[in-house]
Amino acid sequence: MKQKVTKAIFPVAGLGTRFLPATKAVPKEILTLVDRPLIQYAIDEARAAGIKEFIFVTARGKSALEDYFDHAPELEAKLRRDGKEELLEALKATNMESGAIAYIRQHKAMGLGHAVGCARRLIGREPFAVILPDDVIAAEKPCLQQMVEAHEETGGCMVAAMEVPPEAASSYGVLDVAEDMGSLVTVRGMVEKPPAGQAPSNLAVIGRYILTPRVLVNLQRIRPAAGGEIQLTDAIAMEVQQGRPVYGYRFRGERFDCGSKAGFLQATVAFGLAREDLRHEFAAYLQSLTAMRRAAQ
Repeated sequence: MKQKVTKAIFPVAGLGTRFLPATKAVPKEILTLVDRPLIQYAIDEARAAGIKEFIFVTARGKSALEDYFDHAPELEAKLRRDGKEELLEALKATNMESGAIAYIRQHKAMGLGHAVGCARRLIGREPFAVILPDDVIAAEKPCLQQMVEAHEETGGCMVAAMEVPPEAASSYGVLDVAEDMGSLVTVRGMVEKPPAGQAPSNLAVIGRYILTPRVLVNLQRIRPAAGGEIQLTDAIAMEVQQGRPVYGYRFRGERFDCGSKAGFLQATVAFGLAREDLRHEFAAYLQSLTAMRRAAQ
């Protein structure tokens, strides 16, 4: 019987230097996309997939994350007195039950693999998910839920994947595909940021993973790569080398790279237009802006 995926790791120790000076005071994961911080989108996706235990790998300066998921009795009491039930309901999504969330410090910036490895004592012998909050995915069925349902049939390790232009492949971890079965592909290897023109495919790994505890063992055996980082893709690739299955999953949805300013702005437009309460006013503004630019030309 395959074990259910009920734990998820959220690596949130990064400094967010691409968003300075804002991230000097505010963790990148708290930056707001419309009216929810990035981390809330990740948590909502995890909950939809059946995740019950949430493990945050943090660093100094991230205390705002802990405060965000804590209860706010004074604020809740005021909203209740003022009869603002809709806002009270919105706050419920930010509250975590005692014991459901854990925080672990990553004391050295040694890459994604090292961050995931920091949580190994809380994972035990269960399969687990990894969610990178920078990757926000708009989908009718949340991406991780799609993956969990597929994983129930396959077992093994699974990574979210999407096709990228060949010239962009060197910015991603890329799959070496053994067999393409449509939504699923079997993997014979993974290459982290291959040199231009040398990628084994154009199927890139996106920030959603379902991994076996063996990957945590592999991480302890890997030597740091150039720059002193331990790559998670290397630990997953070891599973293939040792004869265990690894799958790529072509998720249904649109991914936004909210770790970049351009991606964050694109996500803001897409999510703003998707909101019933915002779309008409926002769309009218965008249309007027486009008209003004055309007139200026």
